[in-house]
Amino acid sequence: MATATATMQRMEVRVDRIFRLNGEGTIRAFCDVRIGDAILIKGVRVVEGKKGLFASMPREADKDGTWYDLVRPLTKAMHAEIQRVVLEAYQELAEGRSG
Repeated sequence: MATATATMQRMEVRVDRIFRLNGEGTIRAFCDVRIGDAILIKGVRVVEGKKGLFASMPREADKDGTWYDLVRPLTKAMHAEIQRVVLEAYQELAEGRSG
């Protein structure tokens, strides 16, 4: 298998759209995350877990019921940046501020 590589500048991570849910359950919001002008991740969820809020990537179930993430950040830095940006956007929405 051939591997192609390209050098790109650091890309900005931002929330394009966020929709807050006001019902019961652990999902608090859905959002779309843009990485630079190259990638749009639709369906990122803000979830209330046992240790607080976190951003969960879109996922789907296999035939056996096992859930798999459809998008996975490849570095801890990118994972942390997505978490930070999504949770910050959610807090702004929850507090009635616009981003």
